[in-house]
Amino acid sequence: MSNKDNTIISLDVGSSNIRAAAAQINVEGEVQILGVTSVKSRGVRRGSVIDVEDASGAVGEVINKLERIIDCRVQDIILGIGGTEIKLQKTKGVVAIGRANGTVEEEDIQRVLEAAKNAAMPINSEIVHSVARNYKLDDQDEIRNPLGLKGIRLEADVLTVEDSSTHIGNLTKSVGHYVNIDEVAINSIAASSVVLDKGQKELGVAIVDIGGGTTSITIYEEGELNYIKVLPIGAGHITNDIAIGLRTSIDVAERIKLEYGSAFPQEINKRDIIELSEIDIKEEGTVLRHHVAEIIEARLREIFEMVNNDLKKIGKAGLLPAGVVLIGGGSELPGVVSFAKDILGLPAKTGYPTEVMGVLDKIDSPSFSTVVGLLVNSYQSALKKNKNHNKYTHFFSTDKINIKKIGGKIKRWTDNFLP
Repeated sequence: MSNKDNTIISLDVGSSNIRAAAAQINVEGEVQILGVTSVKSRGVRRGSVIDVEDASGAVGEVINKLERIIDCRVQDIILGIGGTEIKLQKTKGVVAIGRANGTVEEEDIQRVLEAAKNAAMPINSEIVHSVARNYKLDDQDEIRNPLGLKGIRLEADVLTVEDSSTHIGNLTKSVGHYVNIDEVAINSIAASSVVLDKGQKELGVAIVDIGGGTTSITIYEEGELNYIKVLPIGAGHITNDIAIGLRTSIDVAERIKLEYGSAFPQEINKRDIIELSEIDIKEEGTVLRHHVAEIIEARLREIFEMVNNDLKKIGKAGLLPAGVVLIGGGSELPGVVSFAKDILGLPAKTGYPTEVMGVLDKIDSPSFSTVVGLLVNSYQSALKKNKNHNKYTHFFSTDKINIKKIGGKIKRWTDNFLP
């Protein structure tokens, strides 16, 4: 990467918000966040670009804001990929071990993975991620890592994550006017780097990312990615429902949702009212808070019933021991965790970014799990490949704060930059 002092930058282009983050990696291998920011999204619906010019303008705004925060020109970024056309495919690769002693080397592993990707070459789609599930060497199967073993024929069972070429093309066109795209990653896979631990991935866990226009389900079992699905419904639909039900603007409806909303109408006093003029001086009249909660509950129930139906289709409903981790803007609704537990019949909690250091107040939110995860995932992937370490070595600051130790302190810095 060619950003100043090896700064790494990530960009999450969502349906409701576009977020950007900057970090560096110190010699101890710790990710230090230098700054994060966001702007309202334009030209994006259900995770896909529908107006390149509008989306490009919003990307330019968030990049400019980040540059002012970190006092650094942004040139290269890690781009997050979302949208309803993401899908998971199973494929297989086979190669012969050519050397006389039959020892499997890194070159052989890369060849068999490449063979698997070539075998799965999708039409009108691009492979964004590929994950080796296990290997087989001659008659020995269920091998996690064949490096150093001896044999003649090496096979690999591989999962590929694909996305529409059109979607990727429109997204990269919107972003590429301002920056170079150094690498891309699926949003929910990147987020798993900072909201899940090894124990959860081994037991079986689902990340449910409730974005503005989509809700994604990503499942890990036995330490490996097992399932991805993106549903065409999100928290933005709740805002639309409130705007229609109360006959008010989208901006006012969003504030009502976040400031007065609840997933449980039965817990709200039926006489509690909301003065609309306190939210926007152009508005007048009052609305019942209980009515707002009824609107939120109806749409939230639909979202989680769709998630549960999807889990039923793959035989995972109620069968994920580590439960569900909620991220995305929709997961910040009051009562959503309890609501998820009731509908899904699983343990549930909100996922906050961990494994990072630096200026942290701004990222103590499930909304920033993806954009921070893109940074951490990039670094972890580089370590696994044992290359490109030199682009992750400098910091602007030597101050180090471990996110795991700061608990509830994190919110105060957020208001300095967010609109």
